[in-house]
Amino acid sequence: MSGTAPRTRPAATRDALVEAAFALFLEQGFERTTVDEIAARAGIGRRSFFRYFPSKEDVVFPDHERSLDDLRAALDEPGAEPGEEDPVARACAATLVVARMYAAQPDRSLLRYRLTRQVPALRSRELTVVGRYERALAEYLRRSFGGRPDGRLRADVVAASAVAAHNNALRSWLRAGATGDAVAEVDRALDLVRTAWGTGQGAGQAPEQDYVVLVARRGAPLPRVVRDLEAVLGERE
Repeated sequence: MSGTAPRTRPAATRDALVEAAFALFLEQGFERTTVDEIAARAGIGRRSFFRYFPSKEDVVFPDHERSLDDLRAALDEPGAEPGEEDPVARACAATLVVARMYAAQPDRSLLRYRLTRQVPALRSRELTVVGRYERALAEYLRRSFGGRPDGRLRADVVAASAVAAHNNALRSWLRAGATGDAVAEVDRALDLVRTAWGTGQGAGQAPEQDYVVLVARRGAPLPRVVRDLEAVLGERE
């Protein structure tokens, strides 16, 4: 007996529509495929199609709403105590939700990539979807950096950087035929964001600064002052 829960009928119908649509897009192209043909291939009526997807374009991006919900949940889930977690690290980890979604179905992801390169309407829809991911990251980071004078700017720049790193690595994976470990490639790109912007500090805190104050006698030879300073710094290492 399988331990996998059976899909509900709406979920099964939705999946059937997605499978039918991608099969038809592969066979005859996006522009030549009609909603009627997708519905017929899935074994439902035209009106039923629109209960699941507002348009033919939407069926190309069937998993993004769920991925966006998963990303927000990853940002909001309980973690370290306030003041102990690096919000940049959490934002980057949450971004991997999207990479995992693409990696789970490489053939579909590859076809989607090719379609968005060929069909301007789909490219515009993709940019809208990407913008929603970026806004979700920025909203979380704005809350996290709320105690900084540059908090809003920093949040927006980090969110844009994370999305750019993710998309660059994902496109490289797709251009290579969706082979290899997409999640690892994206995580490697996100390391640049963590290195550039991560502080290891808690939300809204600036990195702790370390200062050394050296008192020297007026007229002391400069070489001696330098030696004394080097000695003090050496003790602190």
